[in-house]
This record gives sequence, C-alpha cells and structure tokens, in this order.
Amino acid sequence: MRQLEPSLWQSGQGNIADVKLDYRSRDDIPSLLCGLQYLYTSPTLRSEVFQVLDEMIPEEIDRRTGRPGMVLWRILVFGVLRSNLNWDYDRLHEMVNQHRTIRQMLGHGIDDDGELYNLQTLKDNVSLLSPDILDRINQIVVKAGHEIVKKKRRKS
Repeated sequence: MRQLEPSLWQSGQGNIADVKLDYRSRDDIPSLLCGLQYLYTSPTLRSEVFQVLDEMIPEEIDRRTGRPGMVLWRILVFGVLRSNLNWDYDRLHEMVNQHRTIRQMLGHGIDDDGELYNLQTLKDNVSLLSPDILDRINQIVVKAGHEIVKKKRRKS
C-alpha cells in the first residue's frame, strides 16, 4: 500500500520541519528545499498537493493490499529536484543518496539510516509525475505564493 507520507517518522528519522537549510547559499538546492519545507509544514497546502499526488497512483493498484510503495512525499521531492534543476536520473541518484540536506528533506535523520535509492526505483517512481500532475501541483503552489505576497502587502 502506497502512503502519502509516513504517519510517524520512525525512530532516528528526522522531522522535515526541523531541517536546517543554508539560506545564504547561492545554490538552487536550498531554495527548492525551502519551498518544499514550506509546502510540507503548511497543512492546507500539503493536503491539496497530496490529493493531486494520490491521483497519480494507477487505478488498477489496490490501495489496501500489496507491498508498500514509495512514500509520495519522497516522489514529489525527487520530481521537484529533477525537473527544476534539470538533472538526469544519474545525477538525481547520486544526490538523493549522498547529499545530507536532501536526505533530511526525504525524512532521513541526521544519523542517516543508510537506506539508498536504486536508479531504477527512482526512474519508475518519478515517471509517475506526469506533466499534468506537475502542472496541477504548480498551480496550487503558485496560488499559495500569491497568498503569501498578499499577506505581506497587508502588513506593510
């Protein structure tokens, strides 16, 4: 059964809200992870995005039985990194297995659990994010961004 997100991170795994990002970095990765962290920590926004992600699971899959699939949050993180940074699957594979902050954003704790992602697993799961699914998620995120800007303007 595929989960949207782990209901409870296992012992030793980190909380995504607590991931420390380097806001002074000029690299693209911390900026993307900051956006993902905001998405994850905003219950309404997260719920809307997960509702769209849930639709990408093929209809013939019985959601109550079978082996557990990859958590949809991780598929989203992989897809966002791959598409926004224009990474091929080999680069994605290297980064999700070796980059400490990305691994924390995936829910792995600081004391990394050693779980590695296979290249084929990444390909199989990220390919579920069709252009339509990504577009719908993008619309939700852009709408949320507009709300943030409106709130900031009201405070000024």
